[in-house]
Order: sequence, then structure tokens, then C-alpha cells
Amino acid sequence: MRIVVGVTGGSGSVIALRFLQSLKGGHEVHLIVSEHARLVARAELDLDAREFERYAEYVYDDRDVAARVSSGSFIFDALVIVPCSISTLSKIAAGISDTLITRAAAVALKERRKLVLVPRETPLSTLTLRNMLSLSEMGAVILPAMPGYYTRPKSVEDMVDFVVSRILDQIGGVVNSLIQRWGGYGPGGLHG
Repeated sequence: MRIVVGVTGGSGSVIALRFLQSLKGGHEVHLIVSEHARLVARAELDLDAREFERYAEYVYDDRDVAARVSSGSFIFDALVIVPCSISTLSKIAAGISDTLITRAAAVALKERRKLVLVPRETPLSTLTLRNMLSLSEMGAVILPAMPGYYTRPKSVEDMVDFVVSRILDQIGGVVNSLIQRWGGYGPGGLHG
């Protein structure tokens, strides 16, 4: 699969890193890291954003709105923006493509390609909820970074893996066993 990954300045750098690690091997990854994402990665993980780049075959500057991923003629299977800041989500909903990430999202929408947005924000304003609804109606998948608890997570890493597993499920074509799948209650179930 050819997957474009945008990392923005929303909280959740660890999710972006784990997602990129999960794609390593067998997938062509095109990475765009915003300037704010670089600041957040340092604040949250003491991580230089170049660590993200280790997991991508191609890396682009978010200011380069003419990069190849900005064109509808660049065929990709999915664009995942993880984490997706509320500012980025709002720009995409309004049709503003002033960065490479927002331009690639506009391309995904117009070409009807898979677009997965992973916001990590709470609480959500009415305006943000309206923007999410608008994007969902346009075909985007809104996948908030909300871990499930039926897997009985024992660590932050377990909760991150849950979210990453859900992202991988949404883009398709990437088999993963990051979490134990729900099996229902009782005998043979998850905790039966």
C-alpha cells in the first residue's frame, strides 16, 4: 500500500510514532510533519521529529504545497493525519489548503480516497463537532484517539496500540494483532 501520513501539532505524538512503526515493511510511506508537530514531539516525548522520518520512504516539508503528494495525479491508498490538530481539521473542513498536509487532504476528498483524521482533543466545541460532521459527510473517517477499555489495558502503550489498531483497520490492507479482538461475553469471549 502507498500511505501518506501527516503529523500535526495536536497532542498524541506517541500515536503517530507507533502508527509509523506499525507500517514499517511492505508499505510505501510518504510522511509530512508540520512545524508544530515537531514542537509537540519534543514536548511530549523529548523526541526529535527526525525519529518519525526513520519509518518513511519519502519525507516532505509541510510548507511545500507543490510536492508530489499535493496532486490528484499522485495515487495513494490512504492519507492518515495523526494526530490531527483541531486547527488542521477545521481548515480541511473549510477547504483551506495552505499547507501540504491540508492540500493532501483536499486531494483525498476530491479524489474520493481514504482520509482518516485522528483528533485528540477534549472537550469538543460545537464548531469542532460541526466540522467533524461535515468531514464525515464528505467521506472522511473521524477516528478520535479514544482507547477501548474492554482489552483491559495495563499501560499507556496498550492504549496507544488500541488506537493504532483501529487506524490500521480503517485504512485496510494492513493486518495487525496489536490488540485482542472483542469476542463477546462468556465462554470463548474476550474474558470468558
